[in-house]
Amino acid sequence: MLLSEKAEFQLAKRLRSRAGVPIGEVFSFLSGLYFRGKYTYSKHFGQPPAGLAAQYVITSDAGLMDAEESVSLERLKAFADVPIDPLEPRYTKPLQRSIGVLARSIPPSCEVVLLGSIATNKYTDILLEGFGSRLIFPQEFVGRGDMSRGGVLLRAVGADKELEYVSLTAVASRRGERPPKLPALKRNQGKNLQPNSTESTRRRSSIK
Repeated sequence: MLLSEKAEFQLAKRLRSRAGVPIGEVFSFLSGLYFRGKYTYSKHFGQPPAGLAAQYVITSDAGLMDAEESVSLERLKAFADVPIDPLEPRYTKPLQRSIGVLARSIPPSCEVVLLGSIATNKYTDILLEGFGSRLIFPQEFVGRGDMSRGGVLLRAVGADKELEYVSLTAVASRRGERPPKLPALKRNQGKNLQPNSTESTRRRSSIK
């Protein structure tokens, strides 16, 4: 629907324009609640070092991209040509390269929060290689599916309460028993929430 040249809704029109659309906004449309939760949460709680983005998106052929960086329709189509596969060098090499640049740019005290799936090796192994014990994730993600994780993140923003994190290097298993189902979100919850203005004592960038 979004890629159709005939699409007339605003996001599709903007994607066909010269300016393009921030990749975070595009992926929020494509992934619905799950990515919208990650995008909203990282904007609200992210406290990156000066000069760095608060949130990065893992792409199929360009490594990590600032979530606010714009993409065009042609660029979005190009993503589909490269599979997100640990054995695909067109995917792994740009990701390793961009992780290396970011790892060298952040101070030793800066933590990197993974808001993507913690149970897959499609990117966790590469991220761990680059960030080591600084790579952390919300403990409440264990045992939850994509939509449930999105709901957890939006609820945390609504309550203005950051989740508890654990290091991926310190977790024996990233799979666990499925927790109880979350209560229904209020209509439009998370859509209009604004980034947090308070300073954090720990600098963080988020990866989705």
